[in-house]
Amino acid sequence: MTNEAIQERHKLEQGEFEYFRQFLQQACGIFLGENKQYLVATRIRGILLENNLDSLTAVVDEMKRSRHSRLREKVIDAMTTNETFWFRDNYPFEYLKNTLLEQLQAQPGAGSIRIWSAACSSGQEPYSISMAVEEHRRRFGPGSPRAVQIVATDLSNTMLAQALRGEYDNLSLSRGLSAERLQAFFDQCGEDRWRLKPAVRERIDFRALNLMDPFVGLGKFDIIYCRNVLIYFSGELKRDILRRLHGALKPGGLLFLGSSEGLAGETGLFEMVHCNPGIVYREKGKVEREK
Repeated sequence: MTNEAIQERHKLEQGEFEYFRQFLQQACGIFLGENKQYLVATRIRGILLENNLDSLTAVVDEMKRSRHSRLREKVIDAMTTNETFWFRDNYPFEYLKNTLLEQLQAQPGAGSIRIWSAACSSGQEPYSISMAVEEHRRRFGPGSPRAVQIVATDLSNTMLAQALRGEYDNLSLSRGLSAERLQAFFDQCGEDRWRLKPAVRERIDFRALNLMDPFVGLGKFDIIYCRNVLIYFSGELKRDILRRLHGALKPGGLLFLGSSEGLAGETGLFEMVHCNPGIVYREKGKVEREK
């Protein structure tokens, strides 16, 4: 192949990558760096073969024909990082169990305490939240005046289906789950599989949601966990999501972000609260923001 031909092929590959990159950002907000061609090629190769498609351009064109196609779902699943652990970073769950639940139970008013786990992947985060709630309930007794409702959302129907089953193998359970919690909150359902007990599963409502879409239908929350997902979005989209998360919180509600994430400049919406060792962000009301 001549140098000219090689250069022309390189241009085509770069053009295909840019086309795919733009589609992915429009579809789910994921912002790919300019040096991610190899990552895309590696993750999409099997999908190309399975669907008898010969290029990224063909993949995008096919996905654009149907917003809800199985191909579209597979591509977004392949490009979404579903890295997750039980009780990741620990403090968001300990602070909930040891401090926040007691504060919220002491507040007057009817209705349940509402917690949102956004971008919940295969369920480890919302189930960790529910286990923390159950540990609090067992410590202080079942007579708490306010029930706890957890809403867990994710873009991927595949991940949601896995989360809804509430079953995990030994390898996935080894990532952050203690032996004590395994015995307390799981039943063995196979040689290498464990299922969460009903008390942990039943307070969680799993729903499909793209964080680029409106949150209005979810209602208002006392606490939102949106952790380790904003790092994949552009600065503009991060700020938009943070503004809408602020709008989804009840007055004085709290937002947990990932340890490497910040407010992306939206400091007027939240005030920082130190949990020792971690940080949580408290919603500022309009009056407080205008002081």
